[in-house]
Amino acid sequence: MSNEIKKIDYADFSMGVHGRITPTARLPINASIELTRRCNLSCSHCYNNLPAGDPKARARELTFEEYRRVFDQLAEAGTLWVLLTGGEIFARADFLDIYRYAKQKGFLLTLFTNGMAINEARADFLAQWRPFAIEITLYGHTRETYEGLTGVTGSFERVRRAIEILLERRLPLKLKTVVLKENRHELASMKAFAEDLGVEFKFDAMINPRLDGSLAPLATRLDPADIVALDLEDPRRLDAWDAFCEHFHGPAQPAEREDRLYHCGGAVNSFSISPYGELSLCGFSQEDFFDLRQGSFEEGWQSFLGGVMERRIKTETKCTTCHLKSLCGMCPAFGELENGDPEQPVDFLCHVAHLRAHVLRLEIPPHGDCEFCPGGEQHHALQEDLRRLDGGIKGSVGRVAKLQAPELFVIK
Repeated sequence: MSNEIKKIDYADFSMGVHGRITPTARLPINASIELTRRCNLSCSHCYNNLPAGDPKARARELTFEEYRRVFDQLAEAGTLWVLLTGGEIFARADFLDIYRYAKQKGFLLTLFTNGMAINEARADFLAQWRPFAIEITLYGHTRETYEGLTGVTGSFERVRRAIEILLERRLPLKLKTVVLKENRHELASMKAFAEDLGVEFKFDAMINPRLDGSLAPLATRLDPADIVALDLEDPRRLDAWDAFCEHFHGPAQPAEREDRLYHCGGAVNSFSISPYGELSLCGFSQEDFFDLRQGSFEEGWQSFLGGVMERRIKTETKCTTCHLKSLCGMCPAFGELENGDPEQPVDFLCHVAHLRAHVLRLEIPPHGDCEFCPGGEQHHALQEDLRRLDGGIKGSVGRVAKLQAPELFVIK
């Protein structure tokens, strides 16, 4: 018998684990844990940033001892991947204690941070207790843009220094940005900056209302056509959408589960814990949660979240049978945040999805009373956006010429 240890590629390992999980064979392997909603920046687009010194928020947060109990229970339940996020994780004075305890439990830890509080001592600590990944968000490529969004003088230099410190220690750093009206013009230079450093870069343009109900962040959100233009400007991104749609275009769920409200991985393979011990399907959902201060994770996962994921829709909408769900990302949490109703469609996401479907030349079967389909109130606006995309980006990517194809506008 050979004693040689078999090696496996990480991607194959991850796919193998996730492939064994179904709505009937649930396993809580992915955790997203918000350690705090306090932050040392003051970004206008953020959905959960409270002042770093907010005494009420600090007093409500789980203590270190409470986190130890939570991590013990997650390890026992089989959780493997843990994201530690905020707010800003380093806004907690005991963050490194929390992190080290989670590391000692064997989790694969990813850290989301703005980098502002990373110094050489903290980087040395992370090098000793190496995380699975560290992701820093860039808000611009120039000081003017960066600090215009963060609202903090000196933040640009501090994050650049943090990046240097982490790379000097060969820590697994990734950079990303959220694309807004205020920084759209610097997206290419942020990407080039990351490429020059040899680190992965990604971006997202979807902005949500604040968890407290404020719609203020939406003022920074790009228009639907501008969001789809980002796809068209990057051939690799467009190819990725093509590959994605080969697997996920069509009904979001098998026929026997089409009447379920939730179609995501929440309560199937993932979950979220708020800074206050509230266990939920995801960090955006504020409607249903289980208090981990009053019960165990096992109770919350099996009984409470298991019941939430089986909840059925009460109202049939244009989303119910739509084949574009994978392109828009509509979910009950977004409906809850933007409309105050988890079952009410978010028209902004619908607009983006229809534009993206036309660009990718996907069939759009009838799906009820939809404003963006032929005869709908917004169909003309959709056509104008398509013409705008064709005129504004033609030549940057060869496949944009597909917008001229007559069949592109046929709704079957």
